Amino acid sequence: MERLRSSPLHANISTALDKHLEVIHVVQSRRKDEIVNASNRQRQGAPRCQDDRDVFALALAIRDMSVATRKARTTLWCAFQMTLPK
Repeated sequence: MERLRSSPLHANISTALDKHLEVIHVVQSRRKDEIVNASNRQRQGAPRCQDDRDVFALALAIRDMSVATRKARTTLWCAFQMTLPK
């Protein structure tokens, strides 16, 4: 979109996209932690119920990702609107 406009977009647009990518990495990390902890508990012969802390951390990360996704979609829509010819 910057190429179509021949000028840089507002700084908030790149900030929102960077935040979205950061939150995606956090969700991936929380999911990986949950899998590792579940497999460690299974090897130790612990009961199959999951540790609530892992699930809660993943749920919070997904909530944050949902908010960041909405913001990223809105900023991309705004960038697109600014790119359209008048």
